[in-house]
Amino acid sequence: MDAMEFFQHSAGKWRSQRTTHHLPFRRAETGNADIFVQALGANHPKVVEICQMHEVDPKLTIGGAFVSWDGSMAWDKEDENHEGSTVFALIPDPAKPRQGQLLRERGYAEIVPIAGSYHMDKEDGLILITEYETMSIMERFWFASQNLRLRTSTVKRFGGFNTATFCTEIRVQEEGDGDTVPKAPLSNYSLTGW
Repeated sequence: MDAMEFFQHSAGKWRSQRTTHHLPFRRAETGNADIFVQALGANHPKVVEICQMHEVDPKLTIGGAFVSWDGSMAWDKEDENHEGSTVFALIPDPAKPRQGQLLRERGYAEIVPIAGSYHMDKEDGLILITEYETMSIMERFWFASQNLRLRTSTVKRFGGFNTATFCTEIRVQEEGDGDTVPKAPLSNYSLTGW
């Protein structure tokens, strides 16, 4: 599996249950989110736009994905929300097609265009590494089954680990879907990390 196939397998609606360990405080916080993933082809206008934003030749991309999320965490303040969306573009390494650059229109931790790296490990897990000015984030996504995706992430800032998170993501089946991947209409979601 390459990263584009991973996004294609991830297409649809997901319900995410999350536990974040705040390591300096030795406390854990729970939360949940609704996530929508749509795989986008290499010629999709948003993928081309992301490449141009990062000054990368769009001919180098193999495609990408649109992801939106709407979540909440147990310690949220009244005006706090975890809602947003982003578009990814994948630029594989010509010599090693299971790794490369992941371009985003906005990051999860900082709302600015960001370029990270990705690679597929030996178990077909997708590893994303994103370096921001104030922190670095490493995430691993993998499928336990067709409709169960797992995710871990660590956030490192100020020279030490700040949080470690584990998510269980269950595909939301539409009525009559059976075991097929649901096709959620993009119009239901705004195109602006959970």
